Amino acid sequence: MTVQDVDRVSFAEEWERWHRAHEQALADPHGFLAITSLRWLSPEPTRFEDAPGAWSSGPEGVVVELADGEELTIDGTAVHGRYAFGAIAERASLYAGYGDAVIEVAKRGGHDIVRPRHPGNPLRTAFTRTPAYAPDPRWVRTGRYLPFDEPRAITVGAVAEGLEHVYDAPGQVEFELDGETFRLTAFNGKRPGSLMVLLTDATSGVTTYAANRSLQIDAPDEAGRVTLDFNRATNLPCAYTDLATCPLPPTGNRLPVAIEAGEKIPLERGGRP
Repeated sequence: MTVQDVDRVSFAEEWERWHRAHEQALADPHGFLAITSLRWLSPEPTRFEDAPGAWSSGPEGVVVELADGEELTIDGTAVHGRYAFGAIAERASLYAGYGDAVIEVAKRGGHDIVRPRHPGNPLRTAFTRTPAYAPDPRWVRTGRYLPFDEPRAITVGAVAEGLEHVYDAPGQVEFELDGETFRLTAFNGKRPGSLMVLLTDATSGVTTYAANRSLQIDAPDEAGRVTLDFNRATNLPCAYTDLATCPLPPTGNRLPVAIEAGEKIPLERGGRP
């Protein structure tokens, strides 16, 4: 076995460890696969079969009115009767315990929503794995971060019809592939200083999920260099369930080339092993 072979083996093993951890988070008892419904709240109190109480949205934000014998647990405290969650920031979520379930209270696209998450949801209990391309070092590209003078508010569509999301974009990332230069608009990532890009490419709707994939990018180094590891391009929750409100990529992030790396169409959506 050559040094190059050893490096490829180590590369694949590291990817496997990362992907297992990613899959475990997806299949968490209260993760996205546990969601049983998506409820758009209105001023009229409404009861749902998979959550206790009557739910509404108004001047106090989200309000739940629990009937006698109904209970939620919020921050470790049992709640009865009427409870106001207050105003919720865009893309933020609050969670209330309900037996072995969790009730997510959130704001998406300016609308208050409730999404119950039940561990016994068949989508979660039947989940096995997500197919993906074999990891290949070819798809690790060194790029350059091009910050904007000021963050730009970028409006993108959503998989939920009629919904829009607005994200602050601090800049773009530029990279080369097969002699061509591409730029992707980047949003803020999960960790301070890190970036995230939403993208589609020529594999979208063929071997990868049609609407979007996401790629996390570590913070740029002192010279502005970034590493784009397309082997770690992942599906968003909407790839598995219609009960998600995932954003679509900005127009310029629709690549004309085939990125044959990262996660493929989930088995739950007809993907192939």
